[in-house]
Amino acid sequence: MAGVFNVMDYGAAADGATKDTAAIAKAIEAAAAGRGGKVVIPPGTYLTGPITLRSRVELHIEAGATVVFSREYGDYPLVQTSFEGLQGIRSTAPINGCDLRDVAITGKGTFDGQGQAWRPVKRSKMTPQQWTELLANGGVTDPSGQVWWPTEQARDGRAYLEKLQTTGQPLRVEDFEPIRAHLRPCLLELTECRDVLLEGPTFQNSPGWNLHPLLCDRVTVRNVNVLNPWWSQNGDGLDLDSCRDCLVTDSHFDVGDDAICIKSGRDEVGRRLARPSENITVRNCTVAHGHGGVVIGSEMSGGVRNVDVANCAFDGTDVGLRFKTTRGRGGVVENVRISNITMANIRNEAILFDMYYAVKQDCPEPLSERTPHFRNFHIANIICRSAGRAIALRGLPERPIEAVTIENAILVAEAGVSLSHAKDITFVGVQVECAQLPVLQCRHVENLALRRFSGKTTG
Repeated sequence: MAGVFNVMDYGAAADGATKDTAAIAKAIEAAAAGRGGKVVIPPGTYLTGPITLRSRVELHIEAGATVVFSREYGDYPLVQTSFEGLQGIRSTAPINGCDLRDVAITGKGTFDGQGQAWRPVKRSKMTPQQWTELLANGGVTDPSGQVWWPTEQARDGRAYLEKLQTTGQPLRVEDFEPIRAHLRPCLLELTECRDVLLEGPTFQNSPGWNLHPLLCDRVTVRNVNVLNPWWSQNGDGLDLDSCRDCLVTDSHFDVGDDAICIKSGRDEVGRRLARPSENITVRNCTVAHGHGGVVIGSEMSGGVRNVDVANCAFDGTDVGLRFKTTRGRGGVVENVRISNITMANIRNEAILFDMYYAVKQDCPEPLSERTPHFRNFHIANIICRSAGRAIALRGLPERPIEAVTIENAILVAEAGVSLSHAKDITFVGVQVECAQLPVLQCRHVENLALRRFSGKTTG
């Protein structure tokens, strides 16, 4: 019978000052050495370096317990991993595991990544008083004075990387040591794991993305809180990356970038891996700040299919439903069903399909494996009380967005509906109230069906 292993029995101090890295690791190893078991973190504050999970081990953090990850960069060895769809070297994730089976993190406690020790901050995202206080606490700015970094090493890391890549020599892990502080990890990264459960805790203040299951099967995320400051750079909530058979339910996200995001690799690397994210269900989730509420892309080169989202609420995100890609990605996103979504205070689009993500200069190219494809979306029962724009679909001339149905929607926004390079688009029972005309604008749209579509201006 699986046992219970209390970290206090393995020497944890729980005083917030003494590092409990070894005590937590010993408890996990003891549980893994047998038939598995539950590792309990009781109330207290635990300062620690990275926690490496093991198969058949449940890490249970009780209410009143906070695990605070060290701000010392040397505690996080450099490892080969994937970030934003590309392979590279990064610092070890504070919570990590690879090739695990039956692994869980449960309880009502908190994991804090102390991301402020890693992340840059843009001046444009802070009030003058916040910016002054940030500068007073140390750190450095870039030459423009518009971006703050916690250390010179973090600030200068990009230039160092670019110089490394011009050497033409094979790179070793140790070549990256001088910029360890620049190589920000995700708070949690699980790679090639099966039967993963995250239930109950708060995951907050991540150095990079917050939760990143990569190449995982059968992932359940239930009743968690995922929190980051709204200005946190790359402060995504949950990134399901080339994952299969996933359930995300009854969880709350308040973050600095995309909240619930589905990805599958980037460009040629993602196409070569050919591992789609598929069979993903999102239910009963709420999103406050974030660039997007539920997002697919922009790294989707391995494909995304069979996604079902229902009964979610977004309040204060930049975009509500956000589907993004660009030339060079390739891949197909298809069979996406979304229903029963409420939105308010959406800064930009309530519903956005954008095949020009991060494009600064449009460079048309012929159809090839580099050409992405969006098709077969059904979006129903949507209420948006306020947004910058109701709907925007922006496809490519060589590959229009195809087969999108939006049904039973009430959308109140400053601007109306904009469609370009799309085909087989159907609106059924869609009401648009906007302050600016036109209510509906179309460019290169083939086979648009409007059934019980109504629009009026409030301006």
